[in-house]
Amino acid sequence: MRVLAIVPAFNEEECLADTIRSLTAACPQVDYLVVNDGSRDGTARVMRDEAIDGVNLPVNTGLTSAFRTGMKYALRHGYDAVVQYDADGQHLPDYIPEMARVLEERGADIVIASRFLDGTVRPSGARGVGSRLITLLIKLTTGATITDPTSGMRMYSRRMIELFATGFDCAPEPDMVAYVARRFGPVVEIQARMRERQGGESYLKLGNVIMYMSRTCLSIIMSRFLR
Repeated sequence: MRVLAIVPAFNEEECLADTIRSLTAACPQVDYLVVNDGSRDGTARVMRDEAIDGVNLPVNTGLTSAFRTGMKYALRHGYDAVVQYDADGQHLPDYIPEMARVLEERGADIVIASRFLDGTVRPSGARGVGSRLITLLIKLTTGATITDPTSGMRMYSRRMIELFATGFDCAPEPDMVAYVARRFGPVVEIQARMRERQGGESYLKLGNVIMYMSRTCLSIIMSRFLR
């Protein structure tokens, strides 16, 4: 399988170089594309100085648009699978080969690296409450059990590459996971560990977390009946 890692980056000058080094060292067979989503810091400079493969969007367009930019690239260059990979150093590249194997062997459309699959770690705090609610809603609307619906490390099949690259309402979010589980092939999880953000600052403050979780839950419910 030809796998492309799509690495959306917004103001990640502190982490980006180390993230790409660890990715290429652990998975030299995996190509990558950094999509600099209109960063206001030195992300573009780091990409230039470190000869990092990627594109620079002129303005900040958000995760969905940045990810779809990568999906269009993957479609045009004939990749078999795409892995969504954070620029902040939280994701560990060691899981990518296993995700590719599961994608192929199980005929899955999405494989998720889950922090909670084996039950040894539980989601906590406001994000944990929201995550458990999203898990419940996905179960009720699709019948699938997704233990870590907000995990940002996901691998997508060739069919999903085509869907994201050509569709107009596809986002790398839990509501899309629910839609795929209901309408396409299986969504499978593997157990994974993730690190803390290695630098920079997350936009997911408490207020943003509540808004994000509320919007996601509403989208899952509405898409069940309208999509």
